[in-house]
Amino acid sequence: MELWIAIIIIIIALAAGLGAGYGIHYYMAKQEKARQQAKAEDILAQAQEQAHALELQAKDKAIQIRQAAEVEVGRRRSDLSREEDRLQKRREEMDGRADRLEKREATLNKRQSLIDKRANDIEKLHSDQVEELQRISQMTTEDARGVLLAEVEKDARGDMARIIRQVEGEAQEEGERRAREIISTAIQRLASEHVSEVTTSVVPIPSEEMKGRIIGRNGRNIHAFEQAAGVDVIVDDTPEAVTISCFDPVRREVARRSLAKLVQDGRIHPAHVEKILKQEQREVDRIIADAGEQAAYDAGVPGLHPEVMKMLGRLKFRTSYGQNQLQHAVEVARLSGVLASELGADVDVSKAAGLLHDLGKAMDHNMEGTHALLGAEFARRYGVPAKVVNAIASHHHEVEQETVEAVIAEAADAISGARPGARRESLDQYIKRVRTLEDLANSYKGVNQAFALQAGREVRIFVKPEDIDDLESIRLARDIAKNIEDTMQYPGQIKVTVIRETRAVDYAK
Repeated sequence: MELWIAIIIIIIALAAGLGAGYGIHYYMAKQEKARQQAKAEDILAQAQEQAHALELQAKDKAIQIRQAAEVEVGRRRSDLSREEDRLQKRREEMDGRADRLEKREATLNKRQSLIDKRANDIEKLHSDQVEELQRISQMTTEDARGVLLAEVEKDARGDMARIIRQVEGEAQEEGERRAREIISTAIQRLASEHVSEVTTSVVPIPSEEMKGRIIGRNGRNIHAFEQAAGVDVIVDDTPEAVTISCFDPVRREVARRSLAKLVQDGRIHPAHVEKILKQEQREVDRIIADAGEQAAYDAGVPGLHPEVMKMLGRLKFRTSYGQNQLQHAVEVARLSGVLASELGADVDVSKAAGLLHDLGKAMDHNMEGTHALLGAEFARRYGVPAKVVNAIASHHHEVEQETVEAVIAEAADAISGARPGARRESLDQYIKRVRTLEDLANSYKGVNQAFALQAGREVRIFVKPEDIDDLESIRLARDIAKNIEDTMQYPGQIKVTVIRETRAVDYAK
């Protein structure tokens, strides 16, 4: 019984506690709701205040923008007004100028009318005078002109023919006599034996076994030699000989001397090849310098720059149709000196021009240009006098000859090359080479004639003007030059000149 009473009391206590807790929770929730509602009202009030402030700022900004726009519109209206005033003034000035031009044109028209009237009066007076003269002389103007010209022509032709025959006869007789005397004197004073020679490119070897050593294992030795020397070594079936081929005569001489020394030494391998080539290059450079100094001494031309003498010495290894070019240069220098002394020209200038006239042949393998112009430019660079430079450049008529010494150098060059035995090329070979050049040019459409000049150094082509225009002439010259490069072998360069000429012929009756 007491247990049930205790349970009932506990249940009543729990119910009372639950009721009190619910009451307290309800009161606190009501208080929190009131606080949240008050906070929301405060936030709403603040937002309304901020919105009102932003609205006021926007209105102020709009008022400012409107005021600025009104100021800008006013300024632009003022600028437009000033521009309109300026244009109006310009229109007024142009109208005034047009009026003045019209007045001036009217004045000029009046003056031109007066000038035309005076010209007509003068022409009428001239016609009247001519008619009066014709009436007095009983001859027309054409008749009088014909009679006068006929008489003058008759007298002039008679005197002219007589004087021309007399002068031509005297000049030809005296010129031939004097030329024979001078040339024979020069040749007799320098009548030395001349033997045609060629720079050799064949190296003798003691046995056929040496060819294998020159080639080396897998061609190692010969490839190293060719690469270092810049030549081609031809090992063929020729017994006890190896051929060296190279377009540069100095490089070929270095290679020849080096290979001969290697064969004599017997040690042939890439490292030793390079060492021997360097030694022989220095030796050949020394030989070239000595040869240039000796040639200047033999020709009697002192004071040359060392570089000029070195370049001159390179001609020791250059030949032209079998004639050694250094010996040819010394011979031309001596001939030039003799001719200059006979003609009363400057002997020193003539000797220097003769010695250096083919200086460009020592470099025309390596540079673009004709040997005459290359040699002249090189000589000018190292202080050679201007007269000598002109003689070098003009001895093949590529520039104008300015002095008599230049003519003497050209004549001495021709004498030295034309002497019997001086050059070994036969006439048939020369004609064949020149004819090949002309036939190549004549094979093109539109070519009328082609002539090879200056021993094949220039080809001059005349085209048909009705078939080839100016632009086509340029293209034709380029095509022919390219064809010559591809199909022919030659030292230096060949000048291709295309000439297009139009002739207009009429007859006065």
